[in-house]
Amino acid sequence: MSSSASPSSRKPLLYAAGVALAALTLGVVSWQATAPADKPSGGPAAAASAPAADPAAALKALARRESGDKLAVGRADAPVVLIEYSDFACGYCGKFARDVEPALVRKYVDDGTLRIEWRNFPIFGAESEAAARAAWAAGQQDRFVPFHAAAYADGSKEKGFGETRLLDLAREAGVPDLERFARDAAGEQAAAALAADREEGYSIGVTSTPSFLVNGQPIAGAQPLAAFDAAIAKAGAASRK
Repeated sequence: MSSSASPSSRKPLLYAAGVALAALTLGVVSWQATAPADKPSGGPAAAASAPAADPAAALKALARRESGDKLAVGRADAPVVLIEYSDFACGYCGKFARDVEPALVRKYVDDGTLRIEWRNFPIFGAESEAAARAAWAAGQQDRFVPFHAAAYADGSKEKGFGETRLLDLAREAGVPDLERFARDAAGEQAAAALAADREEGYSIGVTSTPSFLVNGQPIAGAQPLAAFDAAIAKAGAASRK
């Protein structure tokens, strides 16, 4: 994930009308998704009147597939990539993380079918942003996954994400160097990585969390496991053609 802070390593986000059309799917088809009261105005929807190219292909190309990505699990060459845009202060994101994501890892990541790439998409204020920076910092010491699990544990959101709480989560996640963790969370690379993830999300019309792409196909909201099973099966079949 640290490489996402470098503009040269980021894939282009300007997919113009193709992405704008696909953005309508993410922005409108929302099922049990959480959105803040004040969403950014304008953005991709304003470009939706332009001729569409291939929106699914443009969205599929957002998968970074970087072998050193600190905020990803699964093979870089897995046939299916699930991109998740989420906020640690989002209740439905926590529900997905507890109830669905572990099953996806067991069923599909472990056998090489699926790669999961997380995008920090904080939309609920300062503590959301602090938690996102902390998650990124934990990732720099290869502890993003356990930090993610601790932050999304049942009842965790209600404790808030203040500075002391984030240090407690880092300890729980087994982050070895807490001084480095604090520096990284407050640093410019964390800010740049967070900005890149958020820019990517807004550029394709993400306005609520959690939102997902499965090989470029949008899924909005913390849908049940069966919905992801179907999407992964469809994407896997298409990849074999």
